[in-house]
Amino acid sequence: MNCTYILSCADGTLYTGWTNDLERRLAAHNAGKGGKYTRVRLPVTLVYHEEFPTKEEAMAREWAIKQLTRAQKLKLIERK
Repeated sequence: MNCTYILSCADGTLYTGWTNDLERRLAAHNAGKGGKYTRVRLPVTLVYHEEFPTKEEAMAREWAIKQLTRAQKLKLIERK
């Protein structure tokens, strides 16, 4: 299943992305391997995710979330 997600880093940074294997993405990041977040090297926690039947829908939702301000993202997380 394709998934759009928001990760919260230990330093308070929020990261948005999409994947078709969320468990693997989280494990790789927290192990310090692969992915675009590894330069931070701090643990992350999944705080929000939505599942979509197609990759295109997940990517479109990721783009929409990336356009939000930090305050708007926090409101989105609280509603979930």
